[in-house]
Amino acid sequence: MHLSIWDIMAPAFFECLILVGIHSYLGLHVIKRKVIFVDLALAQVAALGTTVGFLFGIMPGTTGAYWFSLGFAMIGAAIFSLSRFRNEKIPQEAVIGLVYALAAAISILVIDKAPHGAEHIKELLTGSILWVKWTTILHAAIVYAAVGLFHFIFRDKFLLISNHPEKAYEQGVSVRFWDFLFYVTFGIVITHSVGTAGVLLVFVFLVVPAITSIMITDVLWKQLVIGWSMGLIVSVAGLYISYVADLPSGPTVVAFYGAVLLIVALTLYVIKSPSKIKALIRIAVGILVTILVFFFFEFMGAYFKKHQALHHHGTSAVSQAASLSHDLPATGHSAGKAIDRKLDSLMQAATRGDDYSARLDAARAVTKSDSRTGLKLMIRLLKECPYPFVREQIITEIEKYSHNRFGYNSALSAKENAAALQKLQDWYKKKITKDK
Repeated sequence: MHLSIWDIMAPAFFECLILVGIHSYLGLHVIKRKVIFVDLALAQVAALGTTVGFLFGIMPGTTGAYWFSLGFAMIGAAIFSLSRFRNEKIPQEAVIGLVYALAAAISILVIDKAPHGAEHIKELLTGSILWVKWTTILHAAIVYAAVGLFHFIFRDKFLLISNHPEKAYEQGVSVRFWDFLFYVTFGIVITHSVGTAGVLLVFVFLVVPAITSIMITDVLWKQLVIGWSMGLIVSVAGLYISYVADLPSGPTVVAFYGAVLLIVALTLYVIKSPSKIKALIRIAVGILVTILVFFFFEFMGAYFKKHQALHHHGTSAVSQAASLSHDLPATGHSAGKAIDRKLDSLMQAATRGDDYSARLDAARAVTKSDSRTGLKLMIRLLKECPYPFVREQIITEIEKYSHNRFGYNSALSAKENAAALQKLQDWYKKKITKDK
C-alpha cells in the first residue's frame, strides 16, 4: 500500500489539533497568573516520573509509564499550590524554576543508571508525535474534553483567581484549594502531552498562542479563537516543512511557532507605533544587525577551523557513521576501493554492539549508497533491538522509505509482531526481485 503525505502526517496533525485546543486555553491562565514556566516545570516533573519508571524497566508509552508520570505530576501540583501565598516574599516563579531545575537534574542522575539513557532524554525533550497512534489520540481527546468540561463548569472560580487574585481572597474563595484543582487538571493534560509531543512542544503549545492572542485582544473568546487558529495554521505548516525537509516534527513545529510569534510581534509593533516609518526603519536596522552577527560568527568559525588543529580521540560509532556517510555515493553503486572500505566499516557498525541508535545511524548511511543492503540491515536491527522507542525509529525509517505501512507496533514483542514482520519480509523480497 502506497502511503501519501496525508497517511503519514495525519495522526501527528490531529494530535497537534487537540493539543492546541486545550493548551491554548490553559496558556491564558498561565500568562495571567504570571507563572510562565509552570508548564515547563510540570512537564519536566511528569517526564521525571517516566524516567523513574524507565529505570525499573517500564518502557515509555506503556500504561505503567503513564501512571508513573501522572503520579509525579500530582506531586508537582501539590507543590505549586502550596507555594502560593497572598503576601509572598519569594515569587512563586522562583519556586517553579527551582522545581524544574531539580526535576531535570534528578532525571539526568536517574537515567545515567539506565541503558541508552541519552536516547530516552532526547525523546522526552522532542517527543515522538510523528509516530502517535490513533488510539492514543482518541484517549487524549477524551481526557482533554473532560478537563475542558470541568474548567467550563467552574470557570468563574478559575478565571477569578487568574484575573483578580486579590478579589478572590476578599470574597473568601479558598485560593489554595482551587489552585490545587487547577494544577491537578493541568498535570493530567501535561502527562498525556509530554508522552507524545515532548517537553519543548508542550511548552510552546501552551505559551505562544496565549502570548499572541493576549497581544491582540483582551476578550477571552477572541483570544481562544486566535490561539486555536494560530495553532491550526502553524501545525499544518510545521509538519509539512518537517516532512519535505526530513526534519524532526516536534522541533520543527517549535521553531515555526517562534518564527510566527516574531512576525506577529513585529507587525503589531508597526501597526501600534505612532510613526510607522520609524518603526520600519528600526526593524530594518535590527535585521541588518542580525545578519552582521550571523556573518561574524560564520567568519569566526571558519577562521578557527582553518587555523586550529582538531584532534578527536575515541570517536563513537555514531560520529564515525555520520562522517563516513558524507563520502558515500547516492547512486547505489560503490565508487572505488576507498568507498568499499567505508561501506564495510558502516555495515560492521550496523551489525555489532548494543548501541542500537548508533547501529541505526550506520544502517541509514548504508541505505544512501545501497538501499537493498541498508534495508536488510534495518530489518535485522528491528528484530534484534529490545528498546521500543528505538524500534519505533527503525520502523518509521523503513516505512518512510518504502511508502508502505506494515502494521508493526513497537510496544509489542517480536512474537506479537510476527504478522507485521512477515509482511515486511514479503515486501523486501518483492523489492529485491524488482530491482534485479
